[in-house]
Amino acid sequence: MKREPKTLQEAVIYFSNPDNCHQYMVARRWPQGVRCPRCASNKVKFQAKYNRWQCGSHHDRRQFTVKTGTIFEESPLGMDKWLPAVWMIVNCKNGISSWELHRALGVTQKTAWFVLQRIRLAMKSGPFVRSMSGQIEADESFIGGKARNMHKSVREKKIKGRGPEGKTIVAGVLARHGEVRATVVPTRKKGQLQKFIRDNVEAGAELFTDDLRSYDGLEGEFVHKVIDHAEAYVKDNVHTNGLENFWSLLKRGLHGTYVSVEPFHLFRYIDEQSFRYNNREGMNDHDRFSKVLTQVVGKRLTLAELTGKVRETTAFA
Repeated sequence: MKREPKTLQEAVIYFSNPDNCHQYMVARRWPQGVRCPRCASNKVKFQAKYNRWQCGSHHDRRQFTVKTGTIFEESPLGMDKWLPAVWMIVNCKNGISSWELHRALGVTQKTAWFVLQRIRLAMKSGPFVRSMSGQIEADESFIGGKARNMHKSVREKKIKGRGPEGKTIVAGVLARHGEVRATVVPTRKKGQLQKFIRDNVEAGAELFTDDLRSYDGLEGEFVHKVIDHAEAYVKDNVHTNGLENFWSLLKRGLHGTYVSVEPFHLFRYIDEQSFRYNNREGMNDHDRFSKVLTQVVGKRLTLAELTGKVRETTAFA
């Protein structure tokens, strides 16, 4: 292949050539050689006229393309539009809105929104097979509209103080100098938050939380240290400032770029921000872009699933 792009400008020019798109995707999807996505056979023959492969094994749907079985499957958009879209969302610190993408690519806003949601699925990490160890911060945050931006009648009905009323709760754990994991939770009660911590943090790890009562009782499994924010935000090495930084980045994107995110789609935006946060150090724009393209297989998302008309059945591959 030609010299791979290192900037957005180079990426737009490079991927304007369909042959470059094809070769780039093949190299990342099948680094050991092309295999049938349905039977894993390597007895395949490329049909250049139709830009697809024919599997030599006898089974249904033997023909396939580089899009088959990925987030790109059955999309009428060419890879010359898909790949610059991937580049932008994985490298824009505050994300990119569907309106901005629709203007940049010359597609409808609805199409741009669908494209972004499918890319967010590829940015999702997991399922996690290893628990986090070392020094771990745990915290929760509220995501929702600001009371001052609501009509008085709505504000009085939905928002009462700074609590979770009318907001979505997100729980997170952060390994210092490492990765973050975050998810939407229905409540911040003890059972819910402690289960999330146990599912993601190795027993015996050094755990830092605030003084929320839901974290009481973790002392028997972890080296649990608490910081009371009514007194201080940092005491020696006891704090949750790393996770507070992640919440700040997440909310900056939600409030500044996306403006209005429905609660049932929030987890996708959390996955997006988590990917950028976990791949911020030691990686350049091209590295993050290339990594996402290795995660597109087995993550099909249809519009019916996205809009809740049918249950989402995407499996990790």
